[in-house]
Amino acid sequence: MGERLSDDVVWLSEAAYSKLKEELEYRKGLKREEITKGIAAARNEGDLKENGGYHAACDEQGKNEARIVELEHKLEHVKIGTDADSSASLDSVALGLVVTARINKADDPIRFILGARENADASSGIDAFSPSSPLGVAILGAKVGSEVSYRAPNGKDIVVKIIAVDRVG
Repeated sequence: MGERLSDDVVWLSEAAYSKLKEELEYRKGLKREEITKGIAAARNEGDLKENGGYHAACDEQGKNEARIVELEHKLEHVKIGTDADSSASLDSVALGLVVTARINKADDPIRFILGARENADASSGIDAFSPSSPLGVAILGAKVGSEVSYRAPNGKDIVVKIIAVDRVG
């Protein structure tokens, strides 16, 4: 099993890291400029107390700045690659691996990456679950073929059968 990480460390694939860097550059550059121009244009419309465009632009500015702070924090605490050592055996669940599991004996198994949501791959239908989520805590280190259970936030007991563990890609 891979190294245990603090809650601040985020494992990202190279592609996910690049995507976040691009988003940060966009939000700090072009997006900020667009918002500033929108605020200035709305301010010129007159009374600010009743100016919906002005308030919407200010709200957008706040959301953009909050996302910038979030991205900067993630990028400061990122580890690139996966926690899964390329020579590690694929007999148990580890961070950064693709897990195939059957939830509550459902007919169709699901596939997901155990790691940061930025590692999800929508084009291939692979979601991501945090290792600190109830599911992540329950399956981390579980052997292929084993069944584990956990209590969901809604109070229901969930049974997860680990079918396979694979590397990303």
